[in-house]
Amino acid sequence: MKLVMAIIKPFKLDEVREALTGLGIQGLTVSEVKGFGRQKGQTEIYRGAEYAVNFLPKVKIEVAVTDDLVDQIVEAVQRSASTGRIGDGKVFVLDMAAAVRIRTGESGADAL
Repeated sequence: MKLVMAIIKPFKLDEVREALTGLGIQGLTVSEVKGFGRQKGQTEIYRGAEYAVNFLPKVKIEVAVTDDLVDQIVEAVQRSASTGRIGDGKVFVLDMAAAVRIRTGESGADAL
């Protein structure tokens, strides 16, 4: 089992969700986060004063999947979240040691 974590631009969330549900993903977790990468934030002008925005709004998507779906999930996220511009985000794939469905007590891949 793997945990696929993607950090993307907020306006791309619906496209990514549609791509993942098209692959049969039945559940995912979405969090609003802030951060920066190579772009190091940006400078904005508010009421005539210039100030630096060090953390940009992003969305973090987390999906627990079986090993056989990982490549398809990563490709779907990359394709649907891409704008071709800096700040599109990243995808991380982590090993999951265990998963348990609280309601039924199912564990492992059955819990996904």
